[in-house]
Amino acid sequence: MQICVVALGKIGLPLAVQFAAKGHRVIGADVNEKVVELVNAGVEPFPGEAELDVRLKEAVEAGLLTATTDTAAAVAQCEAVVVVVPLFVDAEGVPDFGWMDAATKAIAAGLRPGTLVSYETTLPVGTTRDRWAPMLAEGSGLTAGEDFHLVFSPERVLTGRVFSDLRRYPKLVGGIDEASAAHGVSFYEAVLDFDERPDLARPNGVWDLGSAEASELAKLAETTYRDVNIGLANQFARFADRAGVDVTKVIEACNTQPYSHIHQPGIAVGGHCIPIYPRMYLWNDPEATVVRSAREANAAMPEYAVDLLAAAYGDLTGASVLVLGAAYRGGVKETAFSGVFPTVEALRARGAVPYVSDPMYTAEELAAHGLPPHRGEPVTAAVLQADHAEYRDLTAADLPDVRVLVDGRRTTDPARWAGVRRVVIGG
Repeated sequence: MQICVVALGKIGLPLAVQFAAKGHRVIGADVNEKVVELVNAGVEPFPGEAELDVRLKEAVEAGLLTATTDTAAAVAQCEAVVVVVPLFVDAEGVPDFGWMDAATKAIAAGLRPGTLVSYETTLPVGTTRDRWAPMLAEGSGLTAGEDFHLVFSPERVLTGRVFSDLRRYPKLVGGIDEASAAHGVSFYEAVLDFDERPDLARPNGVWDLGSAEASELAKLAETTYRDVNIGLANQFARFADRAGVDVTKVIEACNTQPYSHIHQPGIAVGGHCIPIYPRMYLWNDPEATVVRSAREANAAMPEYAVDLLAAAYGDLTGASVLVLGAAYRGGVKETAFSGVFPTVEALRARGAVPYVSDPMYTAEELAAHGLPPHRGEPVTAAVLQADHAEYRDLTAADLPDVRVLVDGRRTTDPARWAGVRRVVIGG
């Protein structure tokens, strides 16, 4: 097949490489000229994705993957189009469709009869049928479901392990009609590989969920579940602090029972998915009080971590505090909705002088994100925000003036922090 992947970001580029690895010819379309230049040179434009550097180079050298900034021209050459353009929501949960609208109009300009269009970007329920189908039809002069096929098929992977996740999890597909769904299923069966999963009630592979709306809801539901679960764990942790109980031992004990799957509490929930998709769900279902409460509980955790620091340290006015980790999670060079931003804000509100360090970022990169980089200034307190592997070996000697450490991820080794008051969330 000739396949166009629209947006060569941290999900789109690995997808393009995966499709090429199956022998298909792939054109990646992106508005960023630098990304296009790097991809055409066989160089990964961002670090941290396992296997991507080698597999990208192989695909480009084999002539199976090229990149362009001309989306319409790329679509016109292809029989399948996969869309992975970002969609964000504002503080009230209202989606901003600007980038996706622009991409969809460009796709429509190149759309030919018989083409399959698959949206993988997480969407509010109803968007594929009610927004994209009319927009594609208007821009192309073709009829959705008759002249071209349209499905929603959510990405279900984590950055850093995209290729392994593509094999591990069933690929969900929902079409605007039966013919679209059938084309979607056939497409993904031809471009993906799947691990054996005897634990699944249905065989691993491509699952037709019956409609685009069901597929859209499935992605929102699985991600919202994680946010609600973490919110519950954080509520347990805050109570455990008041009761003098170690919540991790409690959670470990609870999860020995097969119906309990409590997640771990922590200082923040970040990234492109968990902080956003529950709000997107709330946009569809504003009466979902459980979802709203969990989102509020998780959003409050950075300030709670600073409360713990103040309780252990005393008045933070003028205190120099180092926030360890700018990334939203360990091992990933990404600050999207990272807990570092509200943590720094909460420290400043207390009168502290915050600094930020991260093994994946230079001081200049941190400053470009609006974060105060640590350049060796003495600090008397620290807050661990991201669970980078490097922090497991961190010791009190590495921060000799620190009196209090709040480990928001339970990453540090308590034996290495003798003489420092080490505080964790949930006892």
